[in-house]
Amino acid sequence: MSETSGPSGDELLKVLAALGNPHRLRIVAALSQGRNYVSALAREIGMGRPLLHMHLQRLEAAGIVAGSLELSESGKAMKYYELTPFSYELTPEVVAHAAGTLTEGEKQGERQDDRQDEKRVEKQASSGRR
Repeated sequence: MSETSGPSGDELLKVLAALGNPHRLRIVAALSQGRNYVSALAREIGMGRPLLHMHLQRLEAAGIVAGSLELSESGKAMKYYELTPFSYELTPEVVAHAAGTLTEGEKQGERQDDRQDEKRVEKQASSGRR
């Protein structure tokens, strides 16, 4: 992101879509206290791991969080997530610039994709519990 022109339309949409979900806002709030591994984060915010993974992938794609695999002392692989430094200033000029740089795929938006992903993950999780 350049200082004078602001984020591209695609970048801005990814960030706004990622933060425009209450579950992801809670994830960001929890990670603002420090990095955490998936299972502990799922317990902390009261969310199943499959759904949490889906939300973490969205946040990671938007550049808001970063994940890393680490081995525990027992040799178990654990996925840790932490916030990446970010700061966005929204002004009419920034939005106007971003709108002018949208690619065709991003103009259609991601909200429908979010809803479909959540329904799919919830359906998979509920069918796995039976």
